[in-house]
Amino acid sequence: MGDWWYRNIIEPGKLPLLLALLSFVLSFLVTRTITRLIRAGKGPFRNISPGGLHVHHVVPGVILTVIGGFGAVGSGRNSLGAMLSAVLFGLGAGLVLDEFALILHLDDVYWSEQGRKSVEVVVLTVALVTLILAGFLPFGVNELTAQERQSRGAVMMNIALNFFFALLALGKGKPRTAILGTVIPFVALIGAVRLARPGSPWAKRFYRNRPQARARAGLRAFHHDRRWAVPRRRFQDLIGGAPDSETTAAEERR
Repeated sequence: MGDWWYRNIIEPGKLPLLLALLSFVLSFLVTRTITRLIRAGKGPFRNISPGGLHVHHVVPGVILTVIGGFGAVGSGRNSLGAMLSAVLFGLGAGLVLDEFALILHLDDVYWSEQGRKSVEVVVLTVALVTLILAGFLPFGVNELTAQERQSRGAVMMNIALNFFFALLALGKGKPRTAILGTVIPFVALIGAVRLARPGSPWAKRFYRNRPQARARAGLRAFHHDRRWAVPRRRFQDLIGGAPDSETTAAEERR
């Protein structure tokens, strides 16, 4: 175990990234636990509202992220300052992405259906960083041999090709596939060659005069959502808490 730790984490300088990931996960889990307790009216925790202004935790999150980011830039790769900056960055990023939906919608949708986007973004972030720690590199650079990496042309062609596949998957309405495909090229390739989801930019552009393609895309999306929507929602509710029902949300706005 010690040899694996040195060869895969310490030697390649991945310890700051590991510390950032652990602090990110810890920050998100602690924040979600506190917000769920506040929502349930349990424990000593309350919303912070100095002068009647409700301060969302994205505010201290941004501050910690800025401090950690600039600290990491100004520190040595494996210095104590880099480790501390990584922890601060991870803590701040956890607070910020926990309210990603609020930033996206510019509205307090934390406990609404739209608030699920925050949980999804956090899960994707953890997955990406974990893959990078495991040795994957963005856009398929890890697929190159040592000799190929010495050729700038081969590296640039490989990056451009994998970026194209990820961009194509995104255009087909598959953001999760596109994001994971940035570090696992085969995933982006699958998303790029399969049918686009209804309503995606690709479907609107290329399926407009192809009723059969539209029908196949709609049927495939229906079967996919029926299979995966419920398990995904249950997982999101488990780690992030279930959103308010529309009735409850409407009553709270009155």
